[in-house]
Amino acid sequence: MMKRRNTLQALAALAAVGLARPAFSQTTKIVFGYTAVTDFTSVFVAAEQGYFKKRGLDVELKFIPLNSTIPAAVQADSLHIGGPTPSVYLQSVDGGLDQVVVAGGGVTSKSITGFGLVARAGSGIKTAADCVGKKIGVPGLGAFLHVTFRAWLKSQGVDYKKVTFLEAAFPQHGDMLRGGSVDAVVSADPFMSRITDTGAGYVASYYSTFLPEGQPTIIHVARRDWAQKNAAAVRAFQQAVQEGATFMQNPKNNDAVRATVGKYIKLPPEVLAKMQISPPGPVVTTKQLDYWVSLMKDQDMLKTSPNVSSLIFK
Repeated sequence: MMKRRNTLQALAALAAVGLARPAFSQTTKIVFGYTAVTDFTSVFVAAEQGYFKKRGLDVELKFIPLNSTIPAAVQADSLHIGGPTPSVYLQSVDGGLDQVVVAGGGVTSKSITGFGLVARAGSGIKTAADCVGKKIGVPGLGAFLHVTFRAWLKSQGVDYKKVTFLEAAFPQHGDMLRGGSVDAVVSADPFMSRITDTGAGYVASYYSTFLPEGQPTIIHVARRDWAQKNAAAVRAFQQAVQEGATFMQNPKNNDAVRATVGKYIKLPPEVLAKMQISPPGPVVTTKQLDYWVSLMKDQDMLKTSPNVSSLIFK
């Protein structure tokens, strides 16, 4: 009788452990797409600190050269979750893709001067007005830097339609300036610092400081049908990214955070030591998406008025 009771107790204990497991008892594979910016740091940290693994997720981080290609990769299922800028995402929704926001990456801060307008040495570009008639490279047409730079030009009384924008990935910016194919680039660290250190260009404006605080620079999106089918995995992903953001915000973890960033966007220690890391914003709100919709409508980038509340995974 005692043996039977012990067996029943053991089975009950195993059942309790089973109930405590995530709904997706087997490891869920997620391919996540990122670009070479620090706005993805909370995801990098979640991967390195084991926050995904402990929640039953096997997350493969895949580098994507151009941010503007991420929604298409998500739609094609070559990525399960990807990190486009809000403007790239909203344009994809406007174009008919059914994708939802599952989490957030970095957010704007007036203390961040890690990106700006970098002009070619000898170009004479100093102000917004000097950009008229010039060729300017951006790391994604319709992406964060392109849209916010046009908003800055407009705030300075400049017609951005009188500027020619060319799409080019961050690593190409220095060569384009040296070769003279562009007059300036809208770039970000570490590429911006490398350009200025070599003398190929100079920072004409840290224009980003005109942006309001706390607006998302990167958002993590998935196809709606995939997110609904894998709801438990999406919740686990959200929790892991939030834990990664908490880790980032603890000053004692600064060295570990920088080493993690260096691993995923291939930076040497001397560059890592001085570069700014975008503050995390793991939760995206309808108010934040409304800000981006307004900014984009002001630039005639959207044909429709999206229902932003339906775009956030619940």
